[in-house]
Amino acid sequence: MIINGKEIASDIVSSVKEGVSKLGTKPRLVVFTVNPDLPTRKFLEIKKRVGSDVGVEVIENEVSPDIDTDTLVRKVEETSQESDGIIVQLPLPAQIDSEKVRDAIPITHDVDVLSDKAYELFKKGESKVLPPVVGAIDEIINKYNIDIKGKKVTVVGSGNLVGKPASVYFENSGGIVRVVDKDTDDISQATLEADILVLGAGVPGLIKPDMIKEGVAILDAGTSEAGGKLSGDADPECSEKAGLFTPVPGGIGPIAVSIIFKNLLDLTQGS
Repeated sequence: MIINGKEIASDIVSSVKEGVSKLGTKPRLVVFTVNPDLPTRKFLEIKKRVGSDVGVEVIENEVSPDIDTDTLVRKVEETSQESDGIIVQLPLPAQIDSEKVRDAIPITHDVDVLSDKAYELFKKGESKVLPPVVGAIDEIINKYNIDIKGKKVTVVGSGNLVGKPASVYFENSGGIVRVVDKDTDDISQATLEADILVLGAGVPGLIKPDMIKEGVAILDAGTSEAGGKLSGDADPECSEKAGLFTPVPGGIGPIAVSIIFKNLLDLTQGS
């Protein structure tokens, strides 16, 4: 079964639009970018379009690639006074202390759940919102009644946006989680045993059909650029062997974007 993420996202967007209309004000979401690549540009376009649909003002703040940590932190802190949500698009340039910048985002504005304080609340199950990719995964898990408890879950990648939060989500849900990355020796050992395979390495076509077992649920959030197009970590032919498959583009991506606006609404209502 190939998941149509746009359909799921559409339902979430409709709900958010209704909620925003009841606020009485137009929320503002500011996105900080530094040298945005193609995947970032694509997602930003989608965010702006969805923002327009639901009644949220999405403002891109593209800063110089030469910016230093303290200046970017100050910009994030100042922006929190005049916005309702903040996104710092990762990765940041090497000279930037990413952790310090992420931690400058107030919990009340952290729609991506990137700061240490927001992430700790998520790990404890006390957060009002889920990291967007996890929120998208949760929507799919619930919609298709995928049982997690006791299942072997392999997470490929350990980044802040996919791998780390996904491993927490599945561990908290009773899954037997194993985390590997693109440099793991014989990665297929881990992928072949997976009942659920979560991909966030950002390596186009990393996972081939001979590296998965029949009927596996593949949740591919490994968006990257290949030949000027967006590609996932899973070879598209894996869909013929998987029991559930999220394509790239059109799978987890649109749902995750809709979750950002759901998070913005939930945080705005809770403040």
